[in-house]
Amino acid sequence: MQAGSVTGDDGPTPAPPPGRDIDARQQLRWVPLAAGVTAFVIGVGYIVEGLLPHLYHERLRGLSDLVPGTLVSVTRVADVIIGLTLLMLSHGLRRRKRRAWAAVMALLAVGFVLHAGLGIVIHTIRPQVPLPQLHLRPAIISAALLVALYCYRRQFYAVGDRRSRWRALWVLGGLLVADVVIGMAYLAVIPQLAGPYNFEQRVQSVLQNLAGFNGPVVFTGTARLAETQSDHFGFVMGGLGLFTLLVALFLFLRPAEPPPRLRPADAQRIRQLLERYGEQDSLGYFALRHDKSTMWSPSGKACIGYRVLSGVMLASGDPIGDPEAWPGAIHTFLDEAARHAWAPAVIGCGELAAEVWCREGGLTALELGDEAIITVADFTLEGRAMRNVRQMVGRVCRQGYVAEVRRVGDIPEGEISRLVRQADSWRGSPTERGFSMALGRVGGRDDGCCVIATATQDGVLKAILHFVPWGSDGLSLDLMRRDRSAAPGLNDFLIVEAMKAASDLGVKRISLNFAVFRAALERGERIGAGPVMRLWRRVLLFLSRWFQIESLYKFNAKFCPEWAPRFLVFPGTKDAPRIGIAALEAEAFLVWPTIEIKREIRRIARRAGLGRLGRRLQETLKRS
Repeated sequence: MQAGSVTGDDGPTPAPPPGRDIDARQQLRWVPLAAGVTAFVIGVGYIVEGLLPHLYHERLRGLSDLVPGTLVSVTRVADVIIGLTLLMLSHGLRRRKRRAWAAVMALLAVGFVLHAGLGIVIHTIRPQVPLPQLHLRPAIISAALLVALYCYRRQFYAVGDRRSRWRALWVLGGLLVADVVIGMAYLAVIPQLAGPYNFEQRVQSVLQNLAGFNGPVVFTGTARLAETQSDHFGFVMGGLGLFTLLVALFLFLRPAEPPPRLRPADAQRIRQLLERYGEQDSLGYFALRHDKSTMWSPSGKACIGYRVLSGVMLASGDPIGDPEAWPGAIHTFLDEAARHAWAPAVIGCGELAAEVWCREGGLTALELGDEAIITVADFTLEGRAMRNVRQMVGRVCRQGYVAEVRRVGDIPEGEISRLVRQADSWRGSPTERGFSMALGRVGGRDDGCCVIATATQDGVLKAILHFVPWGSDGLSLDLMRRDRSAAPGLNDFLIVEAMKAASDLGVKRISLNFAVFRAALERGERIGAGPVMRLWRRVLLFLSRWFQIESLYKFNAKFCPEWAPRFLVFPGTKDAPRIGIAALEAEAFLVWPTIEIKREIRRIARRAGLGRLGRRLQETLKRS
């Protein structure tokens, strides 16, 4: 289902709302793409030229007797490094990064001087040496891109992304791989080798030359030619090794920006909005996750919780606050995304919010699934449709399980701590999943209105359910955990007991789990379903081996709930792949390896006794 108009690759761009400029993301989209591709091609050209020695002999033969070897080696290393850097920066150009634009401008200027300026100097010193026309071509291409980038400089406006020191290790690994490939290509195009060296010997020689040592590969030919080739190879590899080390050190030592955190002032304002407008969205309370940042409308009457992952500014649920202030918060959100060249996206918003997002931001809405909602007054275990739930609950009761449903504020702090520790021991993975429909904590200091349902057998905790408030008269299911050795149907039992206790808690409706692509699963199994719908259902069943798609749908469906559609809002099909990756990363279905730099440094310092020495030094300074 689609709400609103489609932009970008999917259709015409809608007119901007009155009083608001056209979104910068929709201006001349071909410019960053063309600039990135051109920079990538020029970078490859620089690397190839740096690996072909006869080009340099022809270009620099006029000065070879004045500065033998040195100038040739320096220029070859410079060309390879410039080409490698242009390859790295081409992605930043495609994302409109201002720093990438400035760096590419500087590199193109240096490359122009190397290709054109050096030839002019040679021709000036020795007029009998003609200008090598072959080497004016890359200079002309560099100059053309340089002029084009300057003319379209306003298209590169994006500021830098959040940084982490983990990126330094990724860059180090990527550059090392590129260095090895360049070195192997160098040895492949040089025919003057002493023998038929195998792959291991060539790799060993490349790695040793990157570190500044000679390897097993030996060059042949005349004494001067062999020495020149060996010096050139060592100079190029040594320069690349030094360049790789400096880039990695720079990325590692530069200050890392802190991860997104919900500030206490923002949390307080969100709680005030939830008191007035919390009934609008069952996911509103999840905006109080500690790992979400907040974007406010100019009036301060609405806000949007979000995270930035993989170049995607990902929001969840509906905007919180007065619906009349939603457009202001959406505009602020989109402007911030455009300023950083992030792809804006919303996961799990309702139908009204999807319409507002599409109308105000010119985005596309895709029905992602359905939320299961139960009205307490209409819930009953009677009837054939509830037979499965009724039997499961009866079996659990006969086995001696006892349920207790309480507000978090009514539970002693020590008991909550024990419940949390026990529940954490049942987790199959140390990674806590959830972003759009998970709070990420239990028993928080300000979460007294949350509800905990526990199931015990002979006084031993066997399962726990946690609900967050949905306005003043609703609950939204946050997490379900149980002992794997406990009886099946324990979660069904706790949900039914929560329904029974709802009237005492003043609860009229409860939101259960979110069923992804529920409509496709339901329609695909009906008689008369078309081949496309059946194929889509088979794909979802296949993915259910890793993701809880079919199991969550069946779990929700047996309670006969009302289904409320939830949508994914995004710019267009071009950004869909990285938005999908960001959504999987946010929900912790895709987890990248991390490294705790501070923790490791502190651990090493403690082992070395530096921590005690630092404390003594601080005490001495205080006394003085």
